[in-house]
Amino acid sequence: MRPKSHPTLNLKFLLLGVFIAFFLLFMLRSGFPTSMQSESSVSQNFIPNAKATTNCPTCSKIPPTLAQALIHYSTSTITPQQTLKEISVSARVLEKKSPCNFLVFGLGHDSLMWNALNYGGRTIFLEEDEAWIQQIRRRFPMLESYHVTYDSKVNQANQLMEVGRGPECTALGDPRYSMCQLALKGLPGEVYETQWDLIMVDAPTGYYDEAPGRMTAIYTAGMMARNRGDGETDVFVHDVNREVEDRFSKAFLCESYMKKQVGRLRHFTIPSHRDGSDRPFCPE
Repeated sequence: MRPKSHPTLNLKFLLLGVFIAFFLLFMLRSGFPTSMQSESSVSQNFIPNAKATTNCPTCSKIPPTLAQALIHYSTSTITPQQTLKEISVSARVLEKKSPCNFLVFGLGHDSLMWNALNYGGRTIFLEEDEAWIQQIRRRFPMLESYHVTYDSKVNQANQLMEVGRGPECTALGDPRYSMCQLALKGLPGEVYETQWDLIMVDAPTGYYDEAPGRMTAIYTAGMMARNRGDGETDVFVHDVNREVEDRFSKAFLCESYMKKQVGRLRHFTIPSHRDGSDRPFCPE
């Protein structure tokens, strides 16, 4: 989804700050000398305990993906559509889990940031606008993105909510073989075969009646989390101020799995339902 632009100068500087802090943390984790360290002045909203190092004769070059992200966000007049506080929620989870597997519904001005924050992991973006994908690929060929077609529209949300209550939609299984109308079945094979640690739903468009809605993306994200072999998946849904995102995230990601809401972003932690615990679709 091609997001709306928000040219907020303060957010731009803070995004630049997080990448600098992330790079410094990367240097520390790589086993560089720790003498003469001092605390970074970067806000702990993003990366806590980031430190700077000096006297480092063995330091290697900054990874190209991080370098490009730093350059892009320091020179761009367009900032991501999420706010600083919203971005901070996902960034804190990424700081703990990366490198990891991160699936993002949507390709936008924040994609380079998510890819850089998951440095060393695999980040896949699913996008409805094929022309936008080609434009982004020309600018940032390192981003792994795939075109997705959504068959449902926002004005079908009430009907699909009723469908989602049926036994075919609450049964545990691989979404591509599901009988549920809400399950996305046309995604690339590797999307179904990968055990995702984080999933971000920030697409498709979803802001007018005839636009593709996020009903199927939210449902499929929840089923992928439940269907993993073990462990848990952190799922984030943006724009929960809108009716579809609000209702469908509560119904299919479950209010009992919700960790927090910050602004328009909700964070859910969904455990595997294949670990022998015999969990209900949504715990009480």
